[in-house]
Amino acid sequence: MPNERLAIIAGARTPQAKAFGKLTDVNAVQLGVAALEATLQRAKVAAEQIDEVIFGNVAGPPDAANIARVIALTAGIPFDRIAHTVNRNCASGMEAIVSAWLAIDSGRANLCIAGGSESMSQIPLLVRESTKRKLMSLRRAKSLTARLKTLLSLRTDDLRPLAGVELGLTDPTCGMNMGQTAELLAEEFSISREEQDEFAVASHRKAIEASKKCFLSGEIIPVRNPDDLLKMDVGPREGQSMNQLAKLRPIFSDKGTVTAGNSCPLTDGATALLLAAESYASRITHEPLGFVSDYAIAGCDPRRMGLGPVFATAKLLQQTGLELNDFDLIEINEAFAAQVLACIQAMGSTSFARDYLHRDTPVGTVDLDKLNVHGGAIALGHPVGASGARLVLTMARALRDRGLHRGLVTLCVGGGQGFAMMIEA
Repeated sequence: MPNERLAIIAGARTPQAKAFGKLTDVNAVQLGVAALEATLQRAKVAAEQIDEVIFGNVAGPPDAANIARVIALTAGIPFDRIAHTVNRNCASGMEAIVSAWLAIDSGRANLCIAGGSESMSQIPLLVRESTKRKLMSLRRAKSLTARLKTLLSLRTDDLRPLAGVELGLTDPTCGMNMGQTAELLAEEFSISREEQDEFAVASHRKAIEASKKCFLSGEIIPVRNPDDLLKMDVGPREGQSMNQLAKLRPIFSDKGTVTAGNSCPLTDGATALLLAAESYASRITHEPLGFVSDYAIAGCDPRRMGLGPVFATAKLLQQTGLELNDFDLIEINEAFAAQVLACIQAMGSTSFARDYLHRDTPVGTVDLDKLNVHGGAIALGHPVGASGARLVLTMARALRDRGLHRGLVTLCVGGGQGFAMMIEA
């Protein structure tokens, strides 16, 4: 671990909107720039004071390969400051924070911006290999006859694109998409459709309550799209009911229980945090939002990637000597209701602890009154490259708002990993 706690001096995020909706025409660079600039404004720090910028991103826009660098320069960070992009799937935003912490601890930087940005709306449609070969032949053809021959070889299937987002949400090592892994957990842990829908309703209810209390607006900065100025998340539904959710069909298995209503939506959004070592942060502010004091990353079976938080949390508790009930608030990213409910069961299971975690006692009982108190990704959305940073920002603010001391932020990671982070006020 680094020698000092990592201070979260300030942070901001864009509204989060369902893909192909309100932020469709705002790309990942623009989202990241908005979050970065707002963070600097809130901290009253000039762009020239930033030493390094690190952003998480999963989709990798083809026109901004190192998106962190593009975001940094577009936001006015001097060109002699460095920037890089990280990708640990859903934990990319947390990976960016840890990367900044290590850069600061090594002496490479004093002030860093870390966060994540994702436009799932703008993940490209792809062409098939056969189509690519034909199009390359068309481009290289030197005569009209050769061009016509290539054009005539095109078939209907050649014109049917492949959805990049669908490919990205399928794990190539186990051949399962993320929803199918949630269905597997629902079956193995005997989690009913009703339990999942109840969890989803609660997520929306808490998000709406947090919005009405203006808690979420304290971290959101408006973003302009071609039609208007978006000021709040697009996702939380006031009055979301069990009856409404019961009408939705399973989307990953005909006989399954995972639906669009008890899963997180595809989402666009960005988050940025201003970070420094605890001792250096006192030069910027006397009251940071909070501190990152420890973290753990663990691997697990890709088919059961949703259990990643259990493995990572167990590792974090072992490192710190703490118990689960030592945390005042807990955030488990809501990729799927079934996945979070499976984590809760696994954390409280002695047999799971012995069989999979090499410990004699369970991780602990999750107090539902401490869990995702402002709603989670089912309501708020999950812009994959940004969610880790968003969770950390929300947790730091929640601890401060409630006068609490210690929080656990954890999420599952596509491909079979878990990330857990300890946040302190």
